Amino acid sequence: MSLFRRGADRVTVDEAHRRTQGADASAVLLDVREQSEWNAGHAPGAIHAPLSRLAAGTALPSAARARPLVVICRSGNRSQQAAELLTQRGAQAVDVKGGMRAWAAAGHPVVDERGNDGSIA
Repeated sequence: MSLFRRGADRVTVDEAHRRTQGADASAVLLDVREQSEWNAGHAPGAIHAPLSRLAAGTALPSAARARPLVVICRSGNRSQQAAELLTQRGAQAVDVKGGMRAWAAAGHPVVDERGNDGSIA
């Protein structure tokens, strides 16, 4: 049985947090923003794979392969594109409504490249 229901191509930040954080995480949080955005602030434990690289044909990082993916960007636009692209490549992928802006607004943690409190660029 799939982690994601058919037609469930978007999830809330709370659902994304539940599915991707902690020892019992059932999916990988894949951040598709560019490097400077990632450096400023991202979710702890997320894996970085910029949409620009994915669109150019770069493979997923090994930690994200063969795992369900919850894809996030700043506001939800790029993550929709990435989730569609990854689904076409055979991955199980959904995107996060509202992206990292909504993630931070919901009070979920954001860290910078050094592990300190981060911000959404």
